[in-house]
Amino acid sequence: MMQTTSNLQKRTNYLLGFARIFTGLLFIFSGLIKANDPIGFGYKLEEYFHVFGTHFLNDYSVIIAVVVCGLEILLGTLLLLGFWRRTVAWGLLLLILFFTFLTFYSAFFEVVTSCGCFGDAIPLTPWQSFIKDLVLLALILIIFFNRSHIKPVTTDRYTKTITTVALVILSLGIGIYTVNYLPFIDFLPYKKGNNIPELMTLPEGAEGDQYEIRYTLHHKSSGEQKKVSDKEYIAEEIWKDENWEIVGDPESKLVKEGHQIPIPDLLISDANGNDFTQQVIENPYYNIIIVAWNLDHTNLEALRNINALVMNAADAYNIRSVLLTANSTQDAERISDDLKLLAEIFYADAVPLKSMVRANPGVLLMQNGVVIDKWHYNTLPDFDTLDKTYFSKSYQ
Repeated sequence: MMQTTSNLQKRTNYLLGFARIFTGLLFIFSGLIKANDPIGFGYKLEEYFHVFGTHFLNDYSVIIAVVVCGLEILLGTLLLLGFWRRTVAWGLLLLILFFTFLTFYSAFFEVVTSCGCFGDAIPLTPWQSFIKDLVLLALILIIFFNRSHIKPVTTDRYTKTITTVALVILSLGIGIYTVNYLPFIDFLPYKKGNNIPELMTLPEGAEGDQYEIRYTLHHKSSGEQKKVSDKEYIAEEIWKDENWEIVGDPESKLVKEGHQIPIPDLLISDANGNDFTQQVIENPYYNIIIVAWNLDHTNLEALRNINALVMNAADAYNIRSVLLTANSTQDAERISDDLKLLAEIFYADAVPLKSMVRANPGVLLMQNGVVIDKWHYNTLPDFDTLDKTYFSKSYQ
């Protein structure tokens, strides 16, 4: 009997050990990936706020994102160290129950297409996210019910406290740093070195998504209704039979998913709606792109500093500068007049502008469609630095 109990305890310890290591590492990885880009995670949270009607939280989305990312890193690390086992076990359980509910709701009701669990680095569908959370829930239940068997790496309370405080500062500090500067690793299609026009077109030989059109047909005599595809409608020559008539609007249905274009939604226009996308992004010379997608919340002092840099670049090398925004023409012109901005103003949807640079405002230096470099307004170099690094070498 004692031997059986001993073997059972060993198996439990092995299972607990596996659950701790796997869960701890996954929480740390998930937290770090999102803390690398908490602004992007904040945009994802705003989608959930919209679904649940909690729009008042939009203004706090980035703060909430930083806290959630930090909490994941903290709980994962403390789990591996074995510190504060009861508190950590409860924290993990409550967090995974909340995440599981969100991913199930997103998947079942199809309200959020990607959960953002691993940011833009590893996109997951809602159902994939839900399955991942179910696995984690099972492992965390093992941890929760065996939390008294978790052995910490040290029992010294002073060491535990100092370590925990340091971990809190570090886990929150990562997100705070990337919010005020830029992500350590850029997973977005507008990252440094990318050729934007190439990412906006379907590669040669690749196939895009394939759709079929479905018609709802009504038989005038029998009253029968049926749905047929556009191919069936033509192949069976139903269109020749006057007894059948199309009712309602045709439906478009995805039948085969093809190559996904990384940048499918960038359209740059002037105040009159004229398309200037190619002209702006394919400029063969250096082109300074200022992105201030929301002028109502942009940093005006930063815009002044950027404007001073733009003036120097224009005077020295006649470098073109463009301001991209999702605001109305009236808002943009008012800001431009107030700050005496030199940049030409163009307009684009907020979604691609948010992906260009995680700053409001942010700056991209482009040439011939390639992102040469990009900066948060807090890290924007002065004109002399840009001149030595880029301009003087190109215009010699």
